[in-house]
Amino acid sequence: MKHHFFDSLDREAGYWTIIPNRERYAYRIGDVAKGNPKITIVTVGKSDENWARVSTLPNLEELTLHEPTEEQLAACSKLRKVRRLRITHARPKSIGFITTMVGVEELVLEYVSGFSDLSPLRELPRLRALHLENLRRVSDFSGLGGVDSLKYLAIHGTLDWKQPIRDFEFLRGLRKLEVLALWQFINKAAYPALLPALTLEKLKKLRLHDSYLASEECALLEVGLQGVEGTAWGPYRTRAHSQINLPRNDVRSRLPEAVIRSKHPEVTLRYDGKRTIDDPASRWFEFTGKGAGRVKCDSKTAQAKCQKYAAQYAAMRERARKVISKRA
Repeated sequence: MKHHFFDSLDREAGYWTIIPNRERYAYRIGDVAKGNPKITIVTVGKSDENWARVSTLPNLEELTLHEPTEEQLAACSKLRKVRRLRITHARPKSIGFITTMVGVEELVLEYVSGFSDLSPLRELPRLRALHLENLRRVSDFSGLGGVDSLKYLAIHGTLDWKQPIRDFEFLRGLRKLEVLALWQFINKAAYPALLPALTLEKLKKLRLHDSYLASEECALLEVGLQGVEGTAWGPYRTRAHSQINLPRNDVRSRLPEAVIRSKHPEVTLRYDGKRTIDDPASRWFEFTGKGAGRVKCDSKTAQAKCQKYAAQYAAMRERARKVISKRA
């Protein structure tokens, strides 16, 4: 079995209770006794000889299938009481087997690359949290439309492959969505592609780095989703690309850690006890939007370039207001 240590689930507000990826192998089925009522979490893979015992566990709540066989995937359809399901590194031609798993509330699909139709997920009446990562044959997410119970949705690509998204019309059918997380993706639709996101009346948080969207789309979201966490980008922000140790003669080097955490967020408390701050020589003004550019903070032209882009971004915001007003 290959390890998949990274856990990108937003565990705030109780959307996710599934165990972190790094813990999955502590629950391998191994020699779990048939019908053991104490077992609530199990990890199964293609090399597990006793995997079929998973169907005999009366109190099973969570299942991870890592590199599963077709037979193992098919057997999932009988597990109607499983509440948390993770499938990784699989190539099913369809995820139709999941339609009878009506107890599923949390679902993670990672590196599941054989299918293209997400509509079977509409048959899961309790699905609350969904994480989709590196779905190689999926670009049309319209199958998610109408998953009324969904409160958390993440669509992720990976560092070596960006997830294409044909359009965002599917968002119009997610009436209860509270968190939308998009990472390493490519938007294939023309402006205003993100207009459907403005229909998410219950949205509380947007986990989205502006570098994945055109500047105009960022301005649209900023205007249309005011008050939603993660949308207040502004025309630019300051970012340091390296840090230095806090000088010993700096008063912040002697302050208690509690004071640093509450009053000095600019200071990083490292695991080894060191305290670091942004290196002034590595600070840049980064303009909002994909390919919008940047300028070094100590550049002689920084102020003029920031002012120019701020004016351009203000025009984008004004355009967004007109688009929103017209489509209302």
